[in-house]
Amino acid sequence: RRNQQRARALPSSSSSSTAAAAAALLSASALLAGCCTHGFVPPLSTASTAARRADASAGPASFSSAFFPASSSALFRRPSAARRMSADVEPDQEERTSASDDDDDDDDEPWWKSFALSDASLPAEIRSDFPILSTRIGAEGTPESEKKDLVYLDSAATSQKPLYVTDALTRYYHTSNSNVHRGAHCLSREATSQYEGSRDAVAKFVNANSRNEIVFTSGATEAMNLVANSYGRSTLKAGDEVIITELEHHSNIVPWQLICEETGATLKYIPVNKETQTLDMDVFRTLVNENTKIVSVQHVSNVLGCVHPIPDLVSFARANASPDCKILVDACQSCPHMPVDVQSLDIDFLAGSGHKMCGPTGIGFLWGREDVLNSMPPFLGGGEMIDDVSMDGSTFAKAPARFEAGTPAIAQAVGMGAAVEYVGGVGIERIESYEHELGTYLYRRLEEMPGVTPLGPKPDEATGGRNRVGLVSFVCDAVHPSDLSTFLDMEGVAVRAGHHCCQPLHKALGYSHSARASLYFYNTKEEIDYFVEKLEETLAFFGSVSGEGAGDADGDGEDDFVPFV
Repeated sequence: RRNQQRARALPSSSSSSTAAAAAALLSASALLAGCCTHGFVPPLSTASTAARRADASAGPASFSSAFFPASSSALFRRPSAARRMSADVEPDQEERTSASDDDDDDDDEPWWKSFALSDASLPAEIRSDFPILSTRIGAEGTPESEKKDLVYLDSAATSQKPLYVTDALTRYYHTSNSNVHRGAHCLSREATSQYEGSRDAVAKFVNANSRNEIVFTSGATEAMNLVANSYGRSTLKAGDEVIITELEHHSNIVPWQLICEETGATLKYIPVNKETQTLDMDVFRTLVNENTKIVSVQHVSNVLGCVHPIPDLVSFARANASPDCKILVDACQSCPHMPVDVQSLDIDFLAGSGHKMCGPTGIGFLWGREDVLNSMPPFLGGGEMIDDVSMDGSTFAKAPARFEAGTPAIAQAVGMGAAVEYVGGVGIERIESYEHELGTYLYRRLEEMPGVTPLGPKPDEATGGRNRVGLVSFVCDAVHPSDLSTFLDMEGVAVRAGHHCCQPLHKALGYSHSARASLYFYNTKEEIDYFVEKLEETLAFFGSVSGEGAGDADGDGEDDFVPFV
């Protein structure tokens, strides 16, 4: 009802893109079914890919030892006067800035137009490796000339896949397809070699002591469920305590709720600090005691984008928790974007995802200390995870086979190994530096927009923005995130809208949903500028139709909005 009112209130002189948006509002079926019809993407030559991989194997391209170039100081200036006024913030409450920064606010040209990334060549080097980035977006029946270039800003949900990975999958199925660990014939030996080679690649990627510490799973969700259902169920009892955080993805909340209910253990959580929008470490220090048997936390928030202080958390837990306390880290939003070293983190388990770091879906991994894994009972029973089976009982193989019952996801594991090689070829340190700078740029652009509130802590100037990764969730005064993402999709921009599988965190911050733009190393400054331009147009449209606020379109005193998704 409200969307029909919005569309009919559209002025007759509206632009073609806004007119198209109005038409879409009047046709919910078009929104739900027709916005993602893709144009034909011609196959790309693999010759350039091979050449780039050969170059990449020599090591990351050199870039400035200073993380940000001189022009990057603009990233950390205070918000514009318009933004301060919209937020009702007094100037003296803003961060202290130099007189030169203040003078720049008066420049005719916005700071971001002249801003240049220090490693802008990175996406140019690799974008042709990702065929999907050439996709054109338009509703069904849209002429090719009117379709929009895809701007993919949803890599925190899943990353796009390079030819290096998809070629590895195709090559496996075409030349090596067989079961693993079960045959003496040539194909089985080759499939096993590739499967175990991927395990070696992942072990090296996270600096594991041995390939035996890497368990392949269907994803990070299964990895965390494995720890909860195997280690948790076999060790927890009444009086024991498990600590998680209010910021967790549901996959690191629900398994512990189930296991604690079953075993009688107590589940506690570290809240979000609503002022800093980071983990409240002061509360964490009050929660840890001699009854703390498990601490399970994310490395990076998939909503707030903040990097949690894992070394500080681990150090305090080791000193004050039960001597046999185990620490699990969810690395889904860190492994693809920064170096992760399980030895230096001094943890016991780490869960990772394949599809978030250029790999296929349906594959992830659990890293665990080998002695701990071998002390845990099996999670699933079946073939390959046994030593001996009789009608009187069974004995079980050591890790990792103990936790890989049945025929595994062989092709997906091979693909994840290729993804790790690809990311390593580009250089994870180079990716980290590029994304911190690009993510800071994204945050700053959103921070300056009236009516837009980015979530999470501000990028820290002292560390070059390394307190965050390249994802920014945000809320808008005048539009629901689902409406926003639908409008942006019609302009070719893909962002996430919803609670991002983090309902407790959204509730704690006072929101039901948010929109999220998340980056990877194939994104560009120009894509962010285009996204911001289309976001401004969308906000202007909703503001012109419904005025300030976004809840009560028909004046009955109730929020009558029903989101599309």
